[in-house]
Amino acid sequence: MSEQTQSVFSLDKIYIKDISLEIPNAPKIFLNREQPNIELNISFNSTELDPGVYQTTLHAVVNAKIGVEQMFLIEIDQAGIFQMQNIPSDQLQLLHNIECPNILFPYLRELVSDLTTRAGFLPVVLAPVNFAYLYQQKQQAEANATSNTIN
Repeated sequence: MSEQTQSVFSLDKIYIKDISLEIPNAPKIFLNREQPNIELNISFNSTELDPGVYQTTLHAVVNAKIGVEQMFLIEIDQAGIFQMQNIPSDQLQLLHNIECPNILFPYLRELVSDLTTRAGFLPVVLAPVNFAYLYQQKQQAEANATSNTIN
């Protein structure tokens, strides 16, 4: 009778790896009542810490401006440590690129909202991010780059 190895996917820890808030035009910026233009740039990566143990870091830059005047700039690295053992490599890629960022994003979103409120601004609530779609785009871009290289 053969032993079947069980797949393991679990979250061990969620933590803030790095955080920065800049309000270069304070206190004058608080007098401005216009709605800011808010730009979000988000990226992530996963690194193996030990066999079957990975750290995924979600990096976000939230830049708020009124015209050309900087309202605030937030940079956050929200991280998590995940156990991933006995998982096929194709499934492992889905976990790294979709599931782990999906798990971390609500914590990042709450942190941005809380941080903007504590800084004296109205809370910034980030729109949901479709990591499955982003992964699909990444796969398509890699496939296009490969086919262009071959041709």
